[in-house]
Amino acid sequence: MNFDEIKQGWSSFWDSVAEGWQHLRQSASSAITRFKPSTQTNLPAKSDIDDAFFIPSMGWSMLGGDVFEDDKRIVVRIEVPGLDKNDIDIEVSGNSLVVRGEKRFEREDTEGRYRVLQCAYGSFERLVPLNTAVKADQAKASYRNGVLRVELPKVEEVKPNRLTVRIH
Repeated sequence: MNFDEIKQGWSSFWDSVAEGWQHLRQSASSAITRFKPSTQTNLPAKSDIDDAFFIPSMGWSMLGGDVFEDDKRIVVRIEVPGLDKNDIDIEVSGNSLVVRGEKRFEREDTEGRYRVLQCAYGSFERLVPLNTAVKADQAKASYRNGVLRVELPKVEEVKPNRLTVRIH
């Protein structure tokens, strides 16, 4: 194996990694959500955690979602595990569905130390762009098994009446 073969192999490997990273970034960019700790988040003190990478002010998580559209509605599903439905607020603002909430840390009821703390806790906001007008006042939402489902009826298109104008 000569230097040119190693160089070609390394270049091919790097191109593959770059392509994979670009695909991940494009497909997941809207799902990556920042969680901001608040006084209600109830996180343990840094001294109670052995995880060297834990930074309480830097909580990021992926809230994966699906958007389905047919002739009459848009259905948005967002994975928000670990929340109570009362901790979620939903609003339609302009051409976006805005989902806000807060995931609170629940302490174990025995004495001990946290070795790893990888879940995101705190308040979050996720915007889902809507590409068509919806009837926000007729939206329906449900939350089951950690998945929020919001159904938004579309505004019906007003088709112009055809009118023939006579020439006099």
